Amino acid sequence: MPTPHQMQLLRQLPQVEELLHNPTVEAIASVMPRALVRDQVRKSVDDIRSAILANKLDSFDDDDIAANVLRNVLKLEQPSLKRVINASGVIVHTNLGRSVLSDSAAEAVSEVARGYSTLEYNVKTQSRGSRHNHYEQLICTLTGAEAAIAVNNNAAAVLMVFHEFARGRKAVISRGELVEIGGSFRVPDIMALSGAEMVEVGTTNKTHPDDYARAIDPDTAMLVKVHPSNYRMTGFTESVDAGTLHALADSENARRRQIARAQGIPGGESPLLVYEDLGSGALVDFTIDGYHETTVSEVLQEGADLVSFSCDKLLGGPQAGIIVGPKAAIDRLKRNPYARAMRLDKLTIAALESTLRLYLDEDVARQEIPTVRMLTESAEDTRERAQKIANVVLRAAPDGAVDVTVEPDTARAGGGALPMCDIDTYVAAVSFKRGSLEECERAFVAERDVPVIPRIHDDRMLLDARTVLDDSEIKEIAHAFTEYFAQHDDKTQPRANA
Repeated sequence: MPTPHQMQLLRQLPQVEELLHNPTVEAIASVMPRALVRDQVRKSVDDIRSAILANKLDSFDDDDIAANVLRNVLKLEQPSLKRVINASGVIVHTNLGRSVLSDSAAEAVSEVARGYSTLEYNVKTQSRGSRHNHYEQLICTLTGAEAAIAVNNNAAAVLMVFHEFARGRKAVISRGELVEIGGSFRVPDIMALSGAEMVEVGTTNKTHPDDYARAIDPDTAMLVKVHPSNYRMTGFTESVDAGTLHALADSENARRRQIARAQGIPGGESPLLVYEDLGSGALVDFTIDGYHETTVSEVLQEGADLVSFSCDKLLGGPQAGIIVGPKAAIDRLKRNPYARAMRLDKLTIAALESTLRLYLDEDVARQEIPTVRMLTESAEDTRERAQKIANVVLRAAPDGAVDVTVEPDTARAGGGALPMCDIDTYVAAVSFKRGSLEECERAFVAERDVPVIPRIHDDRMLLDARTVLDDSEIKEIAHAFTEYFAQHDDKTQPRANA
């Protein structure tokens, strides 16, 4: 129950119509739609009511509510999705949009966005075309696959594969690969949604070929492998590779063909497929400090029939999911109802096509795709950039306000890829003698048009050079320090007596 004081405050809350005549609110309504202003007045009154009941407010007046209306309207005028400077050292940072597009991919998106495009128009035949044609041949060339389809992310790709090939039938998977990744994406949930019957084999830490073999029956549609994403099991562990699963599937398919011939079934039984959800989507070798991330082409060569993977992780492109495999299987996926629901838009296709073209020359890809460059550049290159950051911070901050050192540290791939891999990097480590670390971090993140996202460790702000893209971002970091100390000094400046 509200206290007597809370009840008194609640009774003081003004009516919405009354607040609409407040001078500040009237000024807002003169330049903004009245319906929008009315909604924000109502919201502000509700905010005050909630604050009273939560014992967070002891007093207020109409001007306080009007000021809140103004703040809310100004927030609506500002974009929520905006560019940030990632100085955290996490390269494929899911919260910060994962991979950064290359310049050519960004230009391709801009070009297509400004007007009409050949999304589903074939200029050679002057007739309707397919949006798959813009990227499919490139994917096949780069991976060795026979055919490919891209959808809006890898979760969609996984759902489509299970729905098309295992709906109403069994899919066999190791217990050690029933993973959950970011956003509560769980493989068992996706399999259930698709209509596939999940058959678990092995144990959490060890699964053997015989475990799969014993689980296969005439109703088994698929043998499944799933990339472990952002965790690894080490020690007393064992798993089964795609090549071994392919051999099991070949043996079962030969048996099914023999039975089909004996029973005179035209076309034979449905084949048992090997499907690997690779997740990370590496197209080039990312061996770092002895740690190797399996590439798409390697999995296909091992014997997987179908492979799905993300485009905005190690591949370094836009958000999308790709499925590669035999033409007959991919053609079935293209006809699946989910293909329409999950298809790529023209902007994503433009970015994907441009990114894939860079991979035609691996050296070009390593230089021009930011994610690939950041993952593979030398630690010495990051040290030089960290020194630039340290120099501009010292110049931007007032004398004696900070200490800055350049130190070795460890960056991360992020995005559920290379989880056990320590990537050598250098940071500019900032210690505060004036102001405070907490205030500065809040100013960097919450109060700037272009937020700067640092890493905090041992009461210091670490600015990881591996994920700071270029000199323009280094200048932005310098501006952030200049702005913070200007605000801090203004707040602490003694005020003259009136």
